[in-house]
Amino acid sequence: MNIKYIIKKNIEQALIKINSNYNYKVLIISSKKIEFGHYQVDNLIKISSILKIEPYKLFQKIINHIEKKNIYKKIIFSHPGFINIFIKNEWLSEKLEIPFISSRLGIKYIYPKKNIVVDYSSPNIAKEMHVGHLRSTIIGDVTVRILEFLGQKVIRANHIGDWGTQFGMLIAYLEDNKLLKKLKKNLLSLKDLEKIYCQSKKKYDSNELFSKKSREFVVKLQNGDQYCCSIWKKLVSITMLENYKIYKKLNVTLEKKHTMGESLYNPMLPKVVEDLKKQKIAIEKNGATIVFLDEFKNRIGDSMGVIIQKKDKGFLYSTTDIACFKYRYQNLHADRIIYYTDSRQYQHLLQSWTIAKKANYISKRLLLEHHTFGMMLSKNKRPFKTRDGDTIKLSDLLNESINRATNLIKKKKPNLCKKKLIKLGKIIGISAVKYSDLSKNRNTNYIFDWNKMLSFEGNTAPYIQYAYTRIISILKKSTIPFHKIKMKIILNEESEINLAIKILEFEEIILLIAKNGTPHVMCKYLYQLSTYFSNFYENCSILFSEKIKIRKSRLKLSFLTAKTIKKGLNLLGIKTVKKM
Repeated sequence: MNIKYIIKKNIEQALIKINSNYNYKVLIISSKKIEFGHYQVDNLIKISSILKIEPYKLFQKIINHIEKKNIYKKIIFSHPGFINIFIKNEWLSEKLEIPFISSRLGIKYIYPKKNIVVDYSSPNIAKEMHVGHLRSTIIGDVTVRILEFLGQKVIRANHIGDWGTQFGMLIAYLEDNKLLKKLKKNLLSLKDLEKIYCQSKKKYDSNELFSKKSREFVVKLQNGDQYCCSIWKKLVSITMLENYKIYKKLNVTLEKKHTMGESLYNPMLPKVVEDLKKQKIAIEKNGATIVFLDEFKNRIGDSMGVIIQKKDKGFLYSTTDIACFKYRYQNLHADRIIYYTDSRQYQHLLQSWTIAKKANYISKRLLLEHHTFGMMLSKNKRPFKTRDGDTIKLSDLLNESINRATNLIKKKKPNLCKKKLIKLGKIIGISAVKYSDLSKNRNTNYIFDWNKMLSFEGNTAPYIQYAYTRIISILKKSTIPFHKIKMKIILNEESEINLAIKILEFEEIILLIAKNGTPHVMCKYLYQLSTYFSNFYENCSILFSEKIKIRKSRLKLSFLTAKTIKKGLNLLGIKTVKKM
């Protein structure tokens, strides 16, 4: 159910009857005050100027031509140019029956179904995941969950950094320091590998002989050398084993089968370079293979050159991304590709995309979307780091949140058994971190605040989860089997009507996130829904109303609210609990 869409189409059809050439979109918004209706037409003045009809006269014409009048209680005009729309209680009551009986809350699948590749998380090998990986991982996962809920075929792509110069450095360092036996016997942890990575990078930058040896190992690895490949596989295995533990803790749907690292495309790279040269898209210059793109200019206004193969015959990230686009279109049959990466990667992606299109590796109909995101900041508005200035490890952040949540619950419920305390602390702690991030517009930076995150007030996970548990508690106290109530919901009080409308807006929110990849819209919706229920609870007796019909109706409305909150949180990858 998408009430705004229904009103929009209804008014647009009336405008076409007024002027057959009309093709301007009507903007419908939720009213902030009930005296202005439940919804408003927000751009009537603009429409009236296009049609050259004075706003009030245009309003009168719309009323005369509007259909589906069973939806509207009343439609009124307010100066200087707004149409205020009040929805009929009976219509709302009828429409609430659909989500009540449906496990999908009445939300239909989208047709035609499309193959959508979502590229997210993308950690690097031999490094622990840090806070910078959180946003890509959880925002990407919400998009995946929602697209699948709408019936789309989603292909998760965890494009891990498992190829490149760093592996030459690591292999050379492990060999020089006689650490290969330890690696093979699983005596090196991911923390050890990260230290080795840092040490090898320093040596690579300062020692020419070491850097030469490292580059030689990279070329050997790219050519399938068995010795190098066996070390590489071990490094990847140790890293991803730890990453999957974090994904599980985060309640993220990424699994081993979704790993599509840079190495996947390595066998394609020589053919891609040869083909681009054959098509005269790439040329050789000073021993390197380069594609010059007129679409991109450098600082002095010349066509920008994209190197796809170096002098030493090594390949670059751009080559891998060209092959990646080709693979995703030709092998995975993608209709749409969504990236969740840092904004700084946008130009690089666009260049590779342009080359792939020039070479006819992908269709012009294939959609590329780069969903960027801001950074997590500390209170001084700088990147969130440790006191020593190191990047905070994601595992440490999650463990800290679990500990804080556990201590908070222990203070509130000192008699809670240890097993339940641990379980609840983990759910609340993880949920708080995820929700705090997801509730912020992904395009903006945000300040990390433990106190706000774990608060039971405001737009936080604990507040939404508590609202859910409160409804469950009310339903448990009822002697009426609420899930079997046949009668329609009765809407008399303002708080009942507001809650009903908010429940019916759920589909609109899901479609918006599927289109734009903006989970904060769901967070805002769930917060409003929980607040509306709180208002309903304070103003309407649920369990003790004198009239049995009113009692049943309000139980049914409460059940629908809980059902919607649970589904909304589930789509955010956040668990609900029955007691808090």
